[in-house]
Amino acid sequence: MSLSPDAFSVLDDTINRLAGESILAQVGRDDGLIPSYSLLSELCELTAAHPELSGSVTAVRTELEKLLDTAKPFDDATLGMLKKLINWLPKAIAALRDGKPVASLNGNADAKPAVSAAPAESAPVSASTNAAPESASATEAAADSTASAAAPEVDDGLAAFDQVLDLNMAENGELLGEFHAEAVDHLAQIEAALLSLDEKPDDPEALNSIFRSFHTIKGVSGFLHLTPMHTLTHEVESLLDLARNRKLTLNGAMITDILKSRDAVSAMVGQITVALQEGKLPDSVIPVSQLIRAVKRHAAGDAAPAPAPKAEVSAAKPAAVAAPAPGLAPVVNFPTPAAEAPKAKTEVKAAGGEVKAQGASSTIRVNTEKLDSLMDVVGELVIVQSQLAESSRVLGIEDTGLQRNISQFGRLTKELQHTAMSLRMIPVKPTFQKMERLARDLSRDFGKKVNFHVSGEDTELDRTVVEDIGDPLVHMVRNSLDHGLEMPADRVANGKPEAGNVGLKAYHEGGAIVIELSDDGRGIDPDKILAKARKQNLINENLQLSKEEILNLIFLPGFSTAEKVTAVSGRGVGMDVVKRNIEKLRGKIEITSEIGKGSTFRIKLPLTMAIIDGLVVRVGEDRFILPSTSVQMALRPERDALSTVHGRGEVLDHRGRILPIHRLHRRFEIPNAIENPCEGIIVIVENNGRASALLVDDMVTKQEVVIKSLGGFLQHVAGVSGGAILGDGSIALILDPSSLFAAA
Repeated sequence: MSLSPDAFSVLDDTINRLAGESILAQVGRDDGLIPSYSLLSELCELTAAHPELSGSVTAVRTELEKLLDTAKPFDDATLGMLKKLINWLPKAIAALRDGKPVASLNGNADAKPAVSAAPAESAPVSASTNAAPESASATEAAADSTASAAAPEVDDGLAAFDQVLDLNMAENGELLGEFHAEAVDHLAQIEAALLSLDEKPDDPEALNSIFRSFHTIKGVSGFLHLTPMHTLTHEVESLLDLARNRKLTLNGAMITDILKSRDAVSAMVGQITVALQEGKLPDSVIPVSQLIRAVKRHAAGDAAPAPAPKAEVSAAKPAAVAAPAPGLAPVVNFPTPAAEAPKAKTEVKAAGGEVKAQGASSTIRVNTEKLDSLMDVVGELVIVQSQLAESSRVLGIEDTGLQRNISQFGRLTKELQHTAMSLRMIPVKPTFQKMERLARDLSRDFGKKVNFHVSGEDTELDRTVVEDIGDPLVHMVRNSLDHGLEMPADRVANGKPEAGNVGLKAYHEGGAIVIELSDDGRGIDPDKILAKARKQNLINENLQLSKEEILNLIFLPGFSTAEKVTAVSGRGVGMDVVKRNIEKLRGKIEITSEIGKGSTFRIKLPLTMAIIDGLVVRVGEDRFILPSTSVQMALRPERDALSTVHGRGEVLDHRGRILPIHRLHRRFEIPNAIENPCEGIIVIVENNGRASALLVDDMVTKQEVVIKSLGGFLQHVAGVSGGAILGDGSIALILDPSSLFAAA
């Protein structure tokens, strides 16, 4: 099998980078040790199909791994092997390119390398693990694992690894910071690739991606003496190596235990997060011994033990999955790396693409506090720019040069503002990935078959919005699987496929982002919802509601249609929290449903939380800002369109729709405002699918404004979500239509 020109190019690039790292290497020091090890691991992947190359590369990598596992610096022999390999590789690759025999590392032409298969990996930190070597034969791996599984009741020494993580911050502080950022990315890649493997067990790209990630975490955790993490990842890596070499096929039980191992590593990384951010060292044990035993049993080919009681699984899994991956908040990648390597025609090309991406240094890590500070400064700049333009207009300055400079300043400010906003934008992919994992776990707990479809995961949102949308989505996915989808037998009886379909997608709509969750389940029965709400005394018995209003009753606090309380749902706590959290993000949620065909929930969110596009209106001497996304239209009403309805107050007949009128000056007790609606302006505002009319004196302008917090004293004023500084230096309150109309 010959290498493609692209593959040769990638190999040359990797070897050049390895040569650069070796320049720093010195006997007695560990400078360049970890980068050299990582690059050799990449070379192992790139040369996997060519034993005449891979054997020698793997042999040198194993020697470096021994140094990492024992936390030793370079010695004469290992450094000599590394430099000899770097000198030999270009000649060997050139011979391979020309179709000539490849001389071995020791100089014998047309000879096979000293090590034609990957040599046995160094033992883990403790010999008591009985871990299988990384590329040992299937017989050896099975023998070791069988020995471990044969006597589960006997003390096998694995309990010793259930220990508090020793971080040794004094020596490892800086290295832990680098390892933490890298581990977070690898954990995300592992979860995404495992979910892909669950659907396509023979996907080599996903399998190689998981192996590389576990291998990297294992190597660095061993170097840092993070014993529980190192031992667990070593065992998982051994299992994955058997799968890569076609010595076993991963099944659902294996993938579940690898996911659990990934969660345990994630929990330990979370402890490192706390230590780095707050200086608090780990004080609790993340148990790994049971996971190690389970992984060793899988490697030996033993049957999995009986599963845990269903109720315990249901209660524990959603909570674990719902929590955000530790450490995602402190840093942001630009752009965020994909959770899976892009698909290519060959494994070598896929790996090559990853190497190129790393070599190009196209991403940097920036603390989010710096981003927030940058956004604050840009916001102040936007305010100053609007003040300059306003001052020029008020003073009547007509100097052409000055006006040109102000216009240019405005264009640059807007460009800087959009660039700063884009820096805060991250894809919703990590959040969607968690929902995939949640759906997988819950479907097994409920005994339902589910096809979970995701699209638009590369859609970008403000970091704050992405972080805060996770909890609402968890509630909605749970409800969709618990209440929405029928049991397989019921679906077949109703003429549906046995497996239910749940779709989660994100897309742009106007100046907002829409996240849509849909299912093809039983749908929401409006009659049942209305009867339940009346039974629970949540609404008036005689109140007449439209279908849309009835569906929105599920957002009332305490409302639940569940017949019994389970670990997942039934307590009436959930959808009201969903709505409240979405409104806190200045978003809104809509429901469409058809009995027997399914339901769709649409969450509409602003692109950013820092700057909004608003309509400035005047009431008396005061000015207010309405978010443009909530405004449908503005008009001066005719007298015959206005009337008073008993029990509803003033209303506007707008094209056959009866809309309640809210007088803003009465809500905020503003003097000298227009009382007669025919002399003022009616702004029709939409909120949660319902339209209302807001009476104001005049419309001033439409502009982008920087949102400012009102502080603790005014933070909970109903109808107000923040403030903004206008061009003339005055302050305008930003209205929140949802709480404004609720208070009225």
